[in-house]
Amino acid sequence: MLMMVEPTGQRRTRSEAEGREVYGRMLQFADELRARGQLLAVESLASQEHATRVQVRQGRASLTDGPFAEAKEMVGGFFLVDCQTREEALELARQCPAAEWCTVEVRETAPCYEN
Repeated sequence: MLMMVEPTGQRRTRSEAEGREVYGRMLQFADELRARGQLLAVESLASQEHATRVQVRQGRASLTDGPFAEAKEMVGGFFLVDCQTREEALELARQCPAAEWCTVEVRETAPCYEN
């Protein structure tokens, strides 16, 4: 998985035209991955300003609405890709346009009981 980890508030620094331009680049990247048969799923996520965090402790749920003051970064979207090797995934991350304005974190999928 390629996760786009961006500074909170970064999107507000762009004009609408600039935002549409970078989004268009990301759509083009997705189309290229899809054409190569590597794209399994892709989504852009809304700002965490509209998110809610849910925790259940000792049977009691607590909800915290965003924005989250302690957060310096947020996951802005993801590409779930099919790669044979770690090196191949890292190369896709290098090619991802978002690497120019945020961090692209490369993670394998695995059950939560694996280290």
